[in-house]
This record gives sequence, C-alpha cells and structure tokens, in this order.
Amino acid sequence: MTVSTRIDEAGFVPASRLSTIGVSPILKIGARAQAMKRDGAPMIILGAGEPDFDTPDNVKQAACSAIQRGDTKYTALDGTPELKRAIREKFRRENGLDYAVDEITVAAGAKQILFNAMMATVNCSDEVIIPTPAWTSYADIVAIAEGSPVFVPCEAEAGFRLTASQLEAAITPRTKWLLLNSPSNPSGAAYSEADYRPLIEVLLRHPHVHLLVDDVYEHIVYDGFRFVTPVALEPRLKARSLTVNGVSKAYAMTGWRIGYAGGSRELVKAMAVVQSQSTSCPLSVSQAAAAEALSGPQHFLKERTESFRRRRDLTVDGLNAIEGIDCRNPEGAFYTFASCAGLIGKSTPAGKRIKTDNDFCNYLLEEASVAVVPGAAFGLSPFFRISYATSEAELREAILRISAACARLA
Repeated sequence: MTVSTRIDEAGFVPASRLSTIGVSPILKIGARAQAMKRDGAPMIILGAGEPDFDTPDNVKQAACSAIQRGDTKYTALDGTPELKRAIREKFRRENGLDYAVDEITVAAGAKQILFNAMMATVNCSDEVIIPTPAWTSYADIVAIAEGSPVFVPCEAEAGFRLTASQLEAAITPRTKWLLLNSPSNPSGAAYSEADYRPLIEVLLRHPHVHLLVDDVYEHIVYDGFRFVTPVALEPRLKARSLTVNGVSKAYAMTGWRIGYAGGSRELVKAMAVVQSQSTSCPLSVSQAAAAEALSGPQHFLKERTESFRRRRDLTVDGLNAIEGIDCRNPEGAFYTFASCAGLIGKSTPAGKRIKTDNDFCNYLLEEASVAVVPGAAFGLSPFFRISYATSEAELREAILRISAACARLA
C-alpha cells in the first residue's frame, strides 16, 4: 500500500517521494496475521525474518556491564573505537578483508547502513541494479534516495542468481550500484566463488559501477557451502565497494539494531554526514553488546546453523510432497522460496479462483491460518516465502495445514 497524495481534512499532503512507497508487505502481512491471532485464529506466522534463538548470555552480560559502567551517553557518530576494532578484526579473521578503522561505519541496523549509502551517493538520474527476488526494502530505499531501481529477474532454474550476461545487459551509463545479497532473503540462494567470478569480470569492465554486498546471513549456510565475499576475491573492487553486515541474524540480536560496513574512507565519511542528520550515533549499550558478539565465543553459530538445517530439510521436503508446489533447496539463510505455479488457475472451496501468488497466500492465511509472504512482494511470481526460523513442531503443523488446504483446491 502506497501513501496517497490526496489532501486529507487537515490539509496534509505527503511528500511526492512517498507516492510509490509503502510499509513493507512483510510487516503488513504479519500485522494482519497477529490481529487474526488476537481474535482467536490458530495462526502460524511464517513471515518474519527473525531467529527464534535468544541473544547469547555473554552478549547480554556485556550490555549489562556497559550500563553499570555508565556507558549510556552519546558515542562517536558512526561507532565506538572498541566496536570498530572488533569489526576490523572480524573482517580480517572471517573474510580476509583489511579495512582501517576509518573505513568502517556502524549504524542502527544494516538497513540504516543501506539507507546512508544510497542517500550519500545516489542522484535522481542514477540507477541501482537489484536482482530479484530481493528483500522488499532495497528498492524502496533506492526510491527514497530518488534513484531508479533496475530489477533483473533471476529464475529458479538459475538458482535465483544473477548471471554475467544479465548484469552486462543491465548496466547503462547511469548505473551507480549493483546490489547483491548472499545468502539471499527471500530465496536462500548463495553465490560461491565460481558464481561471483564472472560478475566480477563484468564489474572490472565497467569502473563506474559500485558494488554493495549484503552479507548479513553469512554464517547461516548448509551442506558444506563455503561463504565468500567479492572484495576478498578481487581487491581491485575494494575502492568502489561497500561490504555490509550486522549482528541481527547470526547472533539473534534483531532488537539491538546494530549494522556495520566496510568501504572507502570517502564513502564512509559521506555516510556519516547522512547519519549525523538522522539518528546520530547508534545505541551505546548495543554497541558494547555487538563488540562482545563479534569478539567473544563463536562455537554456538555452528550449533544454531545445524538446527536451521534440520528445519530447512523438514520444510523443503514437506513442500515438495504437495502437488502443485516446487521448492528449491536453499544454500543458506532461513527461508524457502517455493513456486506455486502448479496451483495457479485452481479454485478454492468457496469458488474463488487462484490467479496469483497473492491470492494463494491470502487463501492460506484465511483458510489454513498460516501466514506466508507472496513472491510478488520480492519481485518474482508465482512464488511464496516461508521463514523457517521457528520450532520444528510449528513447521510440521504448518506443512500439514498447507497440504490440506492445497488438496481442497479444485
């Protein structure tokens, strides 16, 4: 739903930049499902991209210690020295990247990092290439910055990954950024070194194109998949790249709101200007907690990923057993992105025709009390996304309900 430009009774007229932008479809579906649940529906909500694990105890203790020390004041604009040092060491240890402290920026979540980057660099004539399916906020952030999102559909047959020929065809003289997310929300698709190499070759031929990589799901990968990030593969890209990450997913710290990135000094400095006129510094206590998350024990990451893998297998196997649904096995993150093409054209018991993935998801919400997100929200239909970051018992029940609901379609 976009914001109307009609004048209301109070004479309020929204800014024109909001004419094509609305609240995230994921949040809207979640709000509707929660309302139905409050009204008594036995709702299973599989829409939110939030781990069901708790924040590790050592991280919570670091936050408590920060409070006791009185570390509750304003901090440096884009991150405390302690957190930046922890991020620098993380980049070195896990990614083979060498960013100086003044090449690192911290914000209130990875989303704000993306917002700062677009606001600091994008002019009204600039284009940002976004392979779809893609997280719903990418395009809206570009639009708020008055840029033009350029969507490149990446089909299931290609593993939901952008190819070199697609990238080459999408680049124009106005292209400012290529935005990549691996592992991906919503598809769970991940880029290996072999997948990245052809894309890097294209970027090297077009030096005016910058690269933004969202690596926030890097620790949630399966079946021996080896995570890599492009700048580590090709240092020549470093000067025109932004490597984005955060603590929300791997460390189950969604509410702490800490994201970070490494980039050129010039870019980081420009992003700090944007942040100085919006939120100023991130929360001081959250920064202390994030420093401990990145520097403290990491063994639990594998344990939690193994739990996600079991849930992935349960979900993928269950969906593929339903006639009319086809689900690819994702390499990472905690989402499945399944095709419902085999159900398009069928009719519900009430006689309503399923014409789109939106129709199918509404049918599951209303008739099966299962909330999932249509692929249209992510720029690719007819698919639907399930977040399996919930209990195995709830996932089993959801699959049973989805299967029963599909069986009732004529």
